[in-house]
Amino acid sequence: MSGHNKWSSIKHKKGAADAKRGKIFTKLIKEISVAAKNGGGDPLMNPRLRTAIAAAKEVNMPNDNITRAIKKGTGELDGGASFDEMMYEGYGPGGTAVLVESLTDNKNRTVSELRHIFTRSGCNLGESGSVSWMFKKKGAIYIPKEATTEDALMEIALEAGAEDVLLEGDAFTVYTEPNSFESVRTEIEKKGLKIESAELTMISQTKVKLTGSDAETMIRFIEKLEDFDDVQKVHSNFDIDDAEMDKIVAAGE
Repeated sequence: MSGHNKWSSIKHKKGAADAKRGKIFTKLIKEISVAAKNGGGDPLMNPRLRTAIAAAKEVNMPNDNITRAIKKGTGELDGGASFDEMMYEGYGPGGTAVLVESLTDNKNRTVSELRHIFTRSGCNLGESGSVSWMFKKKGAIYIPKEATTEDALMEIALEAGAEDVLLEGDAFTVYTEPNSFESVRTEIEKKGLKIESAELTMISQTKVKLTGSDAETMIRFIEKLEDFDDVQKVHSNFDIDDAEMDKIVAAGE
């Protein structure tokens, strides 16, 4: 799972800088509004909303923005757009599988732009079901390596119902089933451990190793997808060595 988690770590570190340019606020506001619309405006009773608010706070989104997004979702304020939740599937460099989560108010615009991004990157947008069977939804909770020991975290996490704990790069990742994600995260927080970020994500059990030009194309391709406002998350089964990924990302900054 190193490719997925290394990229997640890089995105987290870049988050504050990206937020200053307004690159991710729009996505988070959409997610907060949709979560509030579907599950109500109380984060204590709405796990999806709680996760979205936590993600917004990680990138220092002002509380007023969060409150407005919730109220637009619940209908307390006018101006809340109606978004459709869509999942698009395709193939990236080296035969990698790609899933793209979208919140869109215009499906035709979204699929047209996604097809353009895929084609321009030498990749192919596929049919529904073409690659999604390779992935399973999991909870992933990231904890800085310096915050605890693997044994201590393992004891806490497994007792709370987690599936596994892995040290990946400079952080531990606690994996959970979707229905135990909230309870595991809550238990970790109760123990006073710092959570760097937490998300429900799609993880493939098989990986495609990428190097050289394929690795660089993959990173640039994901960056283009994530720069599109209609895209919320991108998942893939690529595996790129940490050192090579760091080099590629640094070259693009």
